[in-house]
Parts: sequence; C-alpha cells; structure tokens
Amino acid sequence: MLDKRMEAALNKQVNAELYSAYLYLSMAAQFEEMGLKGFSNWMRSQTMEEEVHAIKLYNYICERGGRVKLDPIEGPKTEWKSPLEAFEDAYAHEQKVSGLIGGLVDLSIELKDHMTSQFLQWFVAEQVEEEASAKEIADKLELMKDAPGGLFMIDKELAARTFIYPPPALAGGE
Repeated sequence: MLDKRMEAALNKQVNAELYSAYLYLSMAAQFEEMGLKGFSNWMRSQTMEEEVHAIKLYNYICERGGRVKLDPIEGPKTEWKSPLEAFEDAYAHEQKVSGLIGGLVDLSIELKDHMTSQFLQWFVAEQVEEEASAKEIADKLELMKDAPGGLFMIDKELAARTFIYPPPALAGGE
C-alpha cells in the first residue's frame, strides 16, 4: 500500500505529465498553422509519449492500492515567436519535470518506499533522454537561425519521428 504522501505526490505527477502532453499539443497546433508539419509531427509524438508517462504512473498508483485523483489541467501557452522559442520552452519544461521526478525520488527515499524508488528510476532515465532531445533541436535551431532554409531541413528531419504506443505491459499496465 502506498503511503498517503507518496500517493498524493504521484497523483500530482500524473497531472504534470498530462499538462506536458497538453503543452506539446499546443506547440503542435502552432507548428501546424505555420505549415511546419515535421515540427508538428514531432510535438504530436511527444504528446503521446507524455500520455504514456501519465498512464504508467496511473497504473502504478492503482497497482499499489492507491487511488488516482485527477486535478484540472491548466491551459498551456499557445503562442511562440519562433520554433526556437518553442523548443527552448520545451527544454525548460523538461528540466522542470526532471526536478519533479527528483522530488518524487527524494520522497520515496525519505519514506523508505523501495518499490516506488525502483519504479521511478525508469522516469529518471527517461528525463535524461527528454532533456537531451529538446536541447538538441533547440541547439540546431539556434545554429541555423541566420539561415532560414535550415528550418525546412530540420522540419524534414522531425517529420521522420514516429511514436508507437507501447503494449500495456511496458506502459505499466497488465
């Protein structure tokens, strides 16, 4: 059974992951409007990845005898001056999420909840990838900001990203 403090903290993280999905979907919408279908594709794939993170946490809470309680999701930002600004925001957001995951790990250690601590290690590793991915694209956009044609090369690169929902066993379900 989950400690009530851990349960509440994990529920907050479910909300944070759903907010992340909402944020990236908002970015995808702006890229779609701009005609940057590759950028939009990358963000829609990121949206789906964040949804999987939320479900993984949801399933874990249930498996440990906890109760999932969903809070309202704050509306995300809807306008960015440029693709670079959007990816800088995405990188900053992933750094924030990394801090949230670190806080969960700290709480699990404080509570001597070894099962949750072990479960959270997947998220720790995932955040390394999440931050690196957003930073890499932001860095490329920064490098090519004086060469507008480079935007279309990056758009083509981002169009190649595919996301496949993992089977329930890998998403933390049955």
